[in-house]
Amino acid sequence: MQALLELGPSDLFDILIVGSVLWAGLVWLRRSRARLALPALVGAALVYLTAGRLGLQLTARLLQGFFAAFVLVLVIVFQEDLRRLFEQLSAWGLRRRSAAPREGTLDTVARAVVHMAAARTGALLVLPGREPLERHLEGGIELGGRVSEPLLLSLFDSRSPGHDGAALVVGDRVTRFAVHLPLSSDHTQLAAAGTRHAAALGLAERSDALCVVVSEERGSVSVARDGRLHRLAEPQRVAGALRAFTESLRPAKTSASRGRALRERWREGVAAFALAAALWALLVPGADLIELERPAAVVAENVPPGWIIESIDPSEVTVTIRGRRRDLVFASEAALAVRFDAFLVQLGRRTFELAPHRVEHPAGVEVLALEPDRVRVQARRGEPPSG
Repeated sequence: MQALLELGPSDLFDILIVGSVLWAGLVWLRRSRARLALPALVGAALVYLTAGRLGLQLTARLLQGFFAAFVLVLVIVFQEDLRRLFEQLSAWGLRRRSAAPREGTLDTVARAVVHMAAARTGALLVLPGREPLERHLEGGIELGGRVSEPLLLSLFDSRSPGHDGAALVVGDRVTRFAVHLPLSSDHTQLAAAGTRHAAALGLAERSDALCVVVSEERGSVSVARDGRLHRLAEPQRVAGALRAFTESLRPAKTSASRGRALRERWREGVAAFALAAALWALLVPGADLIELERPAAVVAENVPPGWIIESIDPSEVTVTIRGRRRDLVFASEAALAVRFDAFLVQLGRRTFELAPHRVEHPAGVEVLALEPDRVRVQARRGEPPSG
């Protein structure tokens, strides 16, 4: 608490930067598969810190090796999530804009989707967002044709050789069709859905694109975005979904949506800034060397057989110790004790000096002085030892 009272403007800015990064990281973890590994990592970190405080050297060393292997496993297993994170940072830093379709193009796409739903013609349309999609797309035929209802209907006609793939709508053009998309393995959302829905959700899990799916079996329309698959109550609502997507890509709307997202994720923000403040207190002023005075009990040892120590005056002395702030704050007063050799009480000695090197103290702490530095004992001969 005392460390937090020493905060200056630069320290506040420091905490603000770290807290913002942690906040973004927590939000990203909630939306990525890497969140599944978070409880295990937090649990291992707590065990490691506890082992360090208790002096369990073997456990601490084993956990150090575990963390090194764990990071490697995270990079391998969740490389797709990490790659997307860096792509999002790149798109944000370069302020990459999406070629959003015009209003007339959206109406054309919506009419074609409604028509295909009524005719139960299976279809899959992809509208890119800001993130690059190329590495997620396989195959396909370059087209570059202007969007029109007859073009879309012909592309997904069951007699067309490319009707099973996806059509990529960039701006006012169908740039590519018969494209294969990555499949999702989220069986909870897919339920009894087919391959088109799995492909739409798979791309929505890996990018910020919008995927529109027309079911060939049911004639229903679904949209996939941000890793979620939603079935529309009626095909006519696809026009609203298309407009909402393109509106979210506009700079002004993007800022508003980001502000709304921040307000919705305030819990992660509170946790992130609390953690940043704790790390600052632990690592920044916590590494400063300070001196403290702590009470320490005086303990007699090596008492001769048959002798009883009746009293020690004083029974407690003040020990001046020096160490890192975090070590002294978390050090227990019970860990301090001053021991002296009472063997000479049998020769009548009653005053004993206390030496700093005889003070029991936590690791990383240096004993500077004792006050007082000597004690007086009252001792008497007790019952002779049996045997």
